Order: sequence, then structure tokens, then C-alpha cells
Amino acid sequence: MSANFVVGLMTKAFCAKEKISIHGNDISYRRSGQGPAILFIHGIAGSSRTWRFVLPELANEYSVIAPDLLGHGNSAKPPGDYSLGAYASSIRDFLAAIDVSRATIVGQSFGGGVALQLAYQYPELCERLVLVDSGGLGKEVSWLLRIFTLPAAEYLMPALFPGFLRSKGDALNKFFYDKGLRSPKYSEIWAAYASLTDSENRAAFVRILKAVIEPGGQSVSAMDKLYLAAHLPTLIVWGDKDEIIPVSHAYRAHEAITGSRLEIIQGAGHFPHVENPEKFTEILRDFMLNSQPACVSYNQLGNGQLRGAQ
Repeated sequence: MSANFVVGLMTKAFCAKEKISIHGNDISYRRSGQGPAILFIHGIAGSSRTWRFVLPELANEYSVIAPDLLGHGNSAKPPGDYSLGAYASSIRDFLAAIDVSRATIVGQSFGGGVALQLAYQYPELCERLVLVDSGGLGKEVSWLLRIFTLPAAEYLMPALFPGFLRSKGDALNKFFYDKGLRSPKYSEIWAAYASLTDSENRAAFVRILKAVIEPGGQSVSAMDKLYLAAHLPTLIVWGDKDEIIPVSHAYRAHEAITGSRLEIIQGAGHFPHVENPEKFTEILRDFMLNSQPACVSYNQLGNGQLRGAQ
């Protein structure tokens, strides 16, 4: 991060959290700014905190919204359906509840899979689509995530994520931060690890993971439906050093989505919005300025297009 970007962030407050109850479940979210809406969807074991460097930068021009998905962060963690389809419906209801009719949808990792599902199920809600190191675009995925889908792996998780480590790790993280030894990438990884020291978070994590990943890799793919996104201005952003989901998926999606824009951030891994937020924000802002929002209903999408794939 450049010095000017850091100084700029210091003058801007990160959006405070709000809560809304939908179907009896609390959804925690951050919201700030005015103008066209941009909805940010985080990845698995993450939260709206992951967008902390991006939201303040864009809030002067846009209405930025970042929920904690059900099963994550400060939102409810009910038992039940954690499939991509269920999450897409949850996002639809959330947008209706906060009186947002349409938005640019930005999804990172698992959140990219949710964004793709939302654009497929409810295209009328989506003005633009931004996929950031997104899931759902190929089978390959980190061996670490695949391990947690093995039989009985969930019963070993309490030993792998003991609660006492959270406070020690938080203190160590703060010590290095105070000393100026800051690594946004590893801070993000630690936040995900720390969240899994909570039993409710672990239970939700396992249900979500098994809905999209199996021991052989990702079990859910949007590739056969990507041609439907041709009507939607689409930006694909990826870190060329991603060790979770390979950058080859970015090129594959770019080829499949006619008219899409591809941006590879050099030196970044799975969290380009955290590792190089200045570049990420620059790319997203340029995309917003140089693309026209789509306005397509599912009925219009289905008028011949659903039968057009070969």
C-alpha cells in the first residue's frame, strides 16, 4: 500500500455495523455513502471486515454495502441450507429489506460463487458483476479446503482450532501491527482461522464447504451458464499468486463471458482487495465509470438465451 493511500484511509472511518432481522435471523452489515449501489460479498470464513480498505475509498461516490453472510461474522448462524441458491435468495431478501432494488455485485472467493448464482437466479437485481478470485469456475482448489470435506474431518476441527489460541494470536497480531510489521494478507488468513475457533462458526463452515467442495475439488461449477452473463458488464479480478484458486480460472471465465474485462493484479494472492487495495479500488472505480448498468429480467434472459447454449 502506498503512503498516500494509507494516509487517505486514516482520514476515513470504516463503516459501522448495522443489523436487520430477516425471517427471524439477524443479518449484520456495513453501509455507507450515496449514489449507485455496490454490494460486496465476502468469502468463506470471512466477514464484511475483508472490505475495510475498499469501502471508505468508494463511499464518496457510491452507496457501498457489505453484509456478513449467514453463518459468518456477526450474522446469525442457523442450522439449515447453506447452498449457493439459498445464499442468493438470502441476498435478494436482504436487498429488499434495506430498500435497494439493483446493485453492482462484487463477490470474492465463495462470495464470487454467490454473486454468480445471484446473477443467474435474479438478473434483475444485478447491474454489473465483479468476480474476485472467484469460486465456481473450475474444479481446482487448495488441498487444505479439500481436506476439511473428508469424512469425520469436522470432528478433528476443535483440536485444530482451539479457542485459547484466538486470544494469543490476536495479541501477537496486534504486537506486530504496533511495531509496523503489517501483512494484510496474513492478517486476513488469521481472521479466517480465528473465526473457526468458535463452534457455531465451525459448524456453519463445514456445511458451506461441503455444499461446494468435495475431496476431489470444487463440486459446483457455473461454467455451463456463463454465456448468460454476456448481457451483464463483467469484471474479473485475480491475484497472479493465488494459492487457493488458480489464476487459470480467471482466463477461463474471461473466455467464456463475452465482453468481460480481465485484470490480473501482479504479486497479489487470494485477497487482492486486501493485499493491493489501491490497485483494486482503481480498477473497480474505472470499471464503474466506463460501463453501463444492465437491466434485464429473468424472463428476458430466458427468451431464447437459455436454449442457445451448445
